[in-house]
Amino acid sequence: MWLLRKSLLRNVAVVWMFCLFCVVPVAAAAGAPAKVHVIVFGKWTSAPWFPGVADGEKKDEKKDEKKDDKPLTLKLRALLIDGRVKEYTLGAPHEVTDRLFVVRRVFRVNDSLPEDSTPRWQWQRGGWLLVDRLTGRVSPVNLPDFDAYYSAVSWYRDFVAYCGVADDGKKTYAVVAQLSRRKPVLKKELPDDGPVEAAAPDSACPAPTWQRSPTRVSFAASGGAKQTFAIRGHVVDLVNDAEEEEEAGK
Repeated sequence: MWLLRKSLLRNVAVVWMFCLFCVVPVAAAAGAPAKVHVIVFGKWTSAPWFPGVADGEKKDEKKDEKKDDKPLTLKLRALLIDGRVKEYTLGAPHEVTDRLFVVRRVFRVNDSLPEDSTPRWQWQRGGWLLVDRLTGRVSPVNLPDFDAYYSAVSWYRDFVAYCGVADDGKKTYAVVAQLSRRKPVLKKELPDDGPVEAAAPDSACPAPTWQRSPTRVSFAASGGAKQTFAIRGHVVDLVNDAEEEEEAGK
């Protein structure tokens, strides 16, 4: 009887220790604080920017070649996460929420030809990045028909408005995109002013302007009339001049 009781106590002790080793790590993991990521921007610095020849533009004249050799100036700074350089950015960030913000990317590309003996690094403007302060994740933002050279963007909440450019450079679109959607909320062809090639940076149209309550965005294509769109959720309506005057009179 005594031996049976001793064996039973030993088995109970083994089961108890096994349960203790299983529960303690889980409890420790559940109570462990989440890692806090440190996200900061570095100091501003200036760099030469050689936009180059736009897609479809021909360099038939010597004056065009000289024009391409004259650089513009980019002001950029590093995006550091936990003390490490994650990306290089351009311009001011846009705060979407207290957790998320977007900022434009800038990067270096090797412009050397096969016969060049050394790399020729040049800075170029890129698209937009979405940064999550909680997880430290940086991901690209999908902007349909966005042109890194010609499109000037304007953000409002999680919406972004800009003039997109067709691949052949012959059509310009009024585009409104939303971070949570793959397809644009709005894509409407603007009046045809001819190809935008050989134009200056951000020249597809001026940066669109936003209005709240009700949410509206206005586009002014180069040489064209202003068009205003009301955005209601995922629905977009074209606002005519009479409706604008009626709203202003209230």
